[in-house]
Amino acid sequence: MYQIDLDRPCHIYFAGIGGISMSGLAEILQSRGFQTAGSDRSQSSVTEDLEARGIRVYIGQKAENIEAEIQAAGPIDAAVFTAAIGHDNPEYIEINRRGIPSLTRAQLLGQIMRCYRAPVGIAGTHGKTTTTSMLSEILLAADLDPTLSIGGILKSIGSRQVRVGGPDYFVAEACEYTDSFLDIYSRISIILNVEYDHPDYFPTPEAYRRSFRRYAENVPADGTLIINRAIEDCDYFTRDLACSVITFGTEEDCDYRACDINYDEDGYPFYRLVSPRGEDIVRLRIPGTHNVLNSLAAVIAADTLGVKRETTLEALKAFEGTDRRFEYICSWKGIPVYDDYAHHPTEIHATLTSARHFAHERLFVVFQSHTFTRTKELMDDFVRELALADKLVIAPIYPAREQPIPGVTCHALAERLRALGKDCISFDTFEEIEDYLQENCRKGDLLITMGAGDVNKIAAFLKKQAEK
Repeated sequence: MYQIDLDRPCHIYFAGIGGISMSGLAEILQSRGFQTAGSDRSQSSVTEDLEARGIRVYIGQKAENIEAEIQAAGPIDAAVFTAAIGHDNPEYIEINRRGIPSLTRAQLLGQIMRCYRAPVGIAGTHGKTTTTSMLSEILLAADLDPTLSIGGILKSIGSRQVRVGGPDYFVAEACEYTDSFLDIYSRISIILNVEYDHPDYFPTPEAYRRSFRRYAENVPADGTLIINRAIEDCDYFTRDLACSVITFGTEEDCDYRACDINYDEDGYPFYRLVSPRGEDIVRLRIPGTHNVLNSLAAVIAADTLGVKRETTLEALKAFEGTDRRFEYICSWKGIPVYDDYAHHPTEIHATLTSARHFAHERLFVVFQSHTFTRTKELMDDFVRELALADKLVIAPIYPAREQPIPGVTCHALAERLRALGKDCISFDTFEEIEDYLQENCRKGDLLITMGAGDVNKIAAFLKKQAEK
């Protein structure tokens, strides 16, 4: 595997540079004097921001981009690929034809993290972005100048997903897809939850769990694993580890425990934290019991890094979330519109139960499932959790990297929900959904657009309508 030497800047090409993590890594290397450039399938706000920072971006992934980059800046020393770049990608083929060394996004992230004194990796099926953001806000409030790689936009760092800081602290999401989190290096590792996902890569729930066990085993002996005690057979992940283990949750046998969880008049949770450091009241400005657990993990990481507890509590109280995590978009015709990234049944459950704490007459949800394999494998679970809404609109499935599967459609999901007696309709286009919402939403509704694809475009459309 190609090894990056941060003390010897060179020329790196990123295939898929428009991805949140890839763009962040390109910026980190650029800040260390590297020549960075790359390509992406389409232009976006991320690629425009990179170009504004002096990073060349080629729109469309073509073999000729490699020659163009060599002509612009000289020989390419190494290329970095995202998991979405297949072996049939023209740039992948050209890079290999020229004999240019390459590595994956996760391998590069791991190499960079090894250069920091206290790298933190945050893993889990759900909650990675929110917990990474929480810990980021705490370290920023403590003036520790962290380097951050977040899977979402954080307003406090200029509505961006990356921050280049000092040499000591690096906080990054650790994504399990394609086992990529096994390549990162963290002295403090967090496992928020483990619930079967990514069936296009992990053939069984057991394979998925084994991957998280390997992630736990990668924590160095002088490091710390922070883990949710409520994870099924939690001891499987912690048994015989060389590192320190700290558990969190609501159970009495947890090292850090959330007690007396309640909600304020605005629908936000607060709770009594019981820990080896004593008791404190933690107040949050983001909804949901699931975020109580996310905040517990952030508190433990901050304690482990030596942050004063009062700094941690104030930072959590001020934190208002990241983009697409129960994000308030606008008031449209007197209807509050939110957007949420939930794309796994457990995430849907967390979002919809959180919404129940907000005043409304009908909970109106526009849902877009993410990938055909996930929809097929978890169909029963999707139906069960979506049934928590009062009124449902099902958008076309977002394919991501996949080809359609016969019979796995938005209409099939809608039919299953109607069979339960739910008020549910499906459409083939966003335009049809937008027309339907304008005709059927009424004051008293709470409207959520939900999914990991591009369903947020509908929320953006409603915001434009509200601004007219």
